[in-house]
Amino acid sequence: MMSHPFFSTIQKGLIVSCQALEGEPLYGADTMAKMSKAAEIGGAVGIRANSVQDIEAIKRMTKLPIIGIIKRDYKDSDIFITPTMKEINELLAVGIDIIALDATNRTRPGGEALKDLIQYLKKQGQLVMADISTLEEALVAEELGADCVSTTLSGYTPYSRQEPGPDFALVKEAVGKLHIPVIAEGKISTPDEALLMLNAGAHAVVVGSAITRPQLITERYAAKIRKGQHVHGFNG
Repeated sequence: MMSHPFFSTIQKGLIVSCQALEGEPLYGADTMAKMSKAAEIGGAVGIRANSVQDIEAIKRMTKLPIIGIIKRDYKDSDIFITPTMKEINELLAVGIDIIALDATNRTRPGGEALKDLIQYLKKQGQLVMADISTLEEALVAEELGADCVSTTLSGYTPYSRQEPGPDFALVKEAVGKLHIPVIAEGKISTPDEALLMLNAGAHAVVVGSAITRPQLITERYAAKIRKGQHVHGFNG
């Protein structure tokens, strides 16, 4: 599936995840659309976006390819990234370059099966990105027909590596074992880390919070400054 134009467009590039959940300062489709335009101007090759409303607004603002997801909580499952057929059909209706879904080895809401969801998407002619947390999940996703995998969920399942930073090892392992593109995503905080992921063989890299969540960016600066003042004895 590497021959698909989507993969040529994003190859060795930066995809910016433009997401803000309800309750966050930048929540709202108009704001996320502006964020996507800023990312495009900055050199992004693609956008990862959450919700039909945000995707529709982003499509009006930029022509960059979009990785679409819908985050939705269900009481009977820990899976919340495009968890069921309901979210898949909502994304199919809006029209999307590629749909990403949780492909971890966890029980889905309503007992739905990952295999059935991927098969359904493929019958619709839809590209599928599998968000995984381990090499085993990546291998299963490829076998089930996913067009690419993303390391989005490493550290977010109890059985995956709990690294404080990006999971470089998982990217290297997946690149060495899979025949489909491996997208690096998760806890990438600096340009140097993004470049290291590409040098490790990642087809593209996704960065979210370090670019699009100013409250977290500010928090990092503020914490560093407080720590430095404490170390050097500055009392204001």
